[in-house]
Amino acid sequence: MTIVSTTSALLVLASASPARLKTLRAAGVEPEVLVSGVDESTVDAMDADVLAGTLARLKAEAVAVRLRLHAPAAGVNADGRRRLVLGCDSVLAFDGAILGKPTDAEDARKRWHAMRGREGVLHTGHCLIDAVTDELHERVARTTVRFADLSDAEIDAYVATGEPLHVAGAFTIDGLGGWFVREVEGDPGTVVGLSLPLLRDLLAAHDVAVFDLWSD
Repeated sequence: MTIVSTTSALLVLASASPARLKTLRAAGVEPEVLVSGVDESTVDAMDADVLAGTLARLKAEAVAVRLRLHAPAAGVNADGRRRLVLGCDSVLAFDGAILGKPTDAEDARKRWHAMRGREGVLHTGHCLIDAVTDELHERVARTTVRFADLSDAEIDAYVATGEPLHVAGAFTIDGLGGWFVREVEGDPGTVVGLSLPLLRDLLAAHDVAVFDLWSD
């Protein structure tokens, strides 16, 4: 697939996630960050794909609306680049349940007691909206995660760090939680919260090449 650049673009990340920002920066992109403010608890779905995709779309739409109201030229940056808003959200499908972020430390502890030695599927929704035209493209990525058989002491120590309280499924692979993930089947970026190959496909649907976004 050959993508020919048709316009200069700026990526707007509709997320406060430091992991997503770090992923983009490592890939040569310095996005504008605008947190959506969407209340995730107001969205309910029985299907992990639907929930992750819906939350990603709501976050992207919220920021795109804000840009159209306040940007100098309805979604065009001050330097003339069109803004593409990226919304993402992740949930873990495990043992028939859909798990977002834990409610508290005890919830995280209970989850790890259930997950240790087993596996779940991490679903990450991606939605990319052109803030000028409102054109939208979206997809959900799925990755199977197999967890180590943690001891009670390891679970207590990990929960005490606070890390699992801030991430879907109560774990990461790019931080302290990396010690406790035995295997990932699929794109590891999905587990971090952003799949670069999937984002490339969404950009292509907007006729934007990845190198349009690379920092100088």
